Amino acid sequence: MSAPDLTMPVARRRPDREPWTLERIIVHALLILFVLLAIGPVLIVIINSLKTTPAIFDGPFDLPTAKTFSLEGYKRVFMRGNFIVNYRNSLIVTVTTIVLTVVLSTLAAFALVEYRVRVASLLAGLFVLGIMLPIRLGTIPLIQMMLAWKLMDTLAALILVYTAMSIPIAVTLMVTYFQTVPTDLKEAARMDGASELRTFWIVLPLVRPGLAAVAALTMLPVWNDLWFPLILAPSRQNQTVTLGVQQFVGQFMNDYPALLAALTLGAVPLVLLFTLFSRQFISGLSKGYSK
Repeated sequence: MSAPDLTMPVARRRPDREPWTLERIIVHALLILFVLLAIGPVLIVIINSLKTTPAIFDGPFDLPTAKTFSLEGYKRVFMRGNFIVNYRNSLIVTVTTIVLTVVLSTLAAFALVEYRVRVASLLAGLFVLGIMLPIRLGTIPLIQMMLAWKLMDTLAALILVYTAMSIPIAVTLMVTYFQTVPTDLKEAARMDGASELRTFWIVLPLVRPGLAAVAALTMLPVWNDLWFPLILAPSRQNQTVTLGVQQFVGQFMNDYPALLAALTLGAVPLVLLFTLFSRQFISGLSKGYSK
């Protein structure tokens, strides 16, 4: 019997796909239904914002045609509204909050993992407690604090509050990522004479998924919040997008194209942000609560 020819390439077999069972079909059908229920109202608002008022009432589910297409609603929004300033304010608050949260939570998480001091477990417990206690319970003390610091009706007030609100979950999440870094790598860096700051920079690339998850978890609640902009920065020059949309809707209830255009301008950025960072958002939730 001749020996097999080892020079012949071995054929690669594709793994068999999972069969379509009744249970799998039902799960996918429910997921598709949920997607339609979630995205459907947003699409209807966007479609009707591009139509005239009669077309909205005649066919609310119809796509715009050459006769019904109109951008007058968007023109009135930008002429009468304050959306350019609103977007600028939301961008400043969101980006600054993300940067502060990522930097502070990463440094705090690294210290909690590396330094075995007596109060480390107590501090970690306080961060977990900060997740469970909603910051809105402290609205009155926050107002008093901002008045004392003369930061009332400023973007700085929003940035400070949002950073404080985001740090507990960010630290808890980053601790789980730093715990996955091999101890041998850090010990080798220290034996080579690296300082603690240098060791931190060496291990930082290994927790980049955690940084992205923290940024995603921080960004969405900050951009979509209405409570604190209404209380801490209500003036026209400091309004965020969410507050601007809410006030515009209250003033132009009967101007349906402008009303729907304002709702679109408020909803579309949030949908796009969640679409772009959904993987990091889900990863952050799963890893942050799985341990």
